[in-house]
Amino acid sequence: MLLIKNIGLLATPEGATVRCGAAQGEIKEYGNAAVLVDDEGNIAEVFENGALPEGEFENTLDAGGALVTPGLVDAHTHLVFGGWRAHEVPLKIAGASYLDILNAGGGILNTLVNTRKATEEELYERSLGFLDEEFNFGVTTVEVKSGYGLNMETELKQLRVIRRLNDGAKQDVVSTFLGAHAIPDEFKGRADDYIDYLIDEVLPTVCEEKLADFCDVFTESSVFNVEQSRKILLAAQKMGLPSKIHADEIDPLGGSELAGEIGAVSAEHLIATKDSGIAAMAKSKTVACLLPQTSLYLGKPFARARDMITAGVPVAIATDFNPGSCPSLNLQLSMNLGYLRYRLYPAEVLTAVTLNAACAIGMGEKVGSVEPGKQADLVIWNTDELPMLLYRMGSNQAKIIIKKGKIYEAH
Repeated sequence: MLLIKNIGLLATPEGATVRCGAAQGEIKEYGNAAVLVDDEGNIAEVFENGALPEGEFENTLDAGGALVTPGLVDAHTHLVFGGWRAHEVPLKIAGASYLDILNAGGGILNTLVNTRKATEEELYERSLGFLDEEFNFGVTTVEVKSGYGLNMETELKQLRVIRRLNDGAKQDVVSTFLGAHAIPDEFKGRADDYIDYLIDEVLPTVCEEKLADFCDVFTESSVFNVEQSRKILLAAQKMGLPSKIHADEIDPLGGSELAGEIGAVSAEHLIATKDSGIAAMAKSKTVACLLPQTSLYLGKPFARARDMITAGVPVAIATDFNPGSCPSLNLQLSMNLGYLRYRLYPAEVLTAVTLNAACAIGMGEKVGSVEPGKQADLVIWNTDELPMLLYRMGSNQAKIIIKKGKIYEAH
């Protein structure tokens, strides 16, 4: 067993389900705490006020009076891809929009070409490196989407890489099928036919090989409309895949309203969400997975996080790591922006990158809080208080990362 002692402050949300409204800011704080981890890498007991378990423990870790939180959960990434898109930044500076670049064959379609060219082994090794970098920031659980193949062969290749990452990386890795990420040239002008292709040919194979935990779709102008999005998500639900949806990133087409209508587990981006979308998500308790670094990188408005929390929508915060609109694996920066630009309080931000993020990817019963029975995923920080974690920018404040009871030093 492992005893983690001399924790100055242990800050954690509680439970295995989403926290919304005022409850998003209600966390448990243990002073002068300790955590006992069993031999299976799960939390056995939590102590406070200087109390310790009886007996001697050869395997002990002194937290040095530091702040400890649950391991961070990144609930939205696109980290399996080929190539980069640095050449697009000057185009954006000159005024080209995301959709301008996409419609000219750039954006997702540029990454598609490079991802199709890459071998499975090349994608795996590269993605493993990304996950190692993110682990160093204190991220112990990650969701990864496909969506840079847009054909049977490459989508399956991406998803197989993601499954291998769950075995090879330090983190737990959750897989999302995002074949409906853009319309490939083979189906240019035939979005309906492409959706049918995904439903009739690709999704059955994905489900048969158990390669995905969720199905996602990009509901946006020049991509997929609400009807097309509803069709693929409902088809995936019938095959056993819960729904996620990229909604309202650029135009409020009704994606967030659709998320509420079909009971999507999460709706993501939500930069342009209207009151009706917020109300729909609040009713269904769909997690609003917000991506502040994308707003920063694209020079776009920031999502209405405070309005969502006030309305009772559970809010998560993620990175959106991808080669075009957010080439950053630093979830701590997303936390900073959640504090400074979403105007969320420290406890609300912590819940957004732990328990709510875990629930957004179906992991709420295993991770996202420090409680007996959950995995021993924790971070010991280079600070003794939660506000300092959100105040500092640009420096990695993770000191020690613990995953399933195994200890790793940040570097």
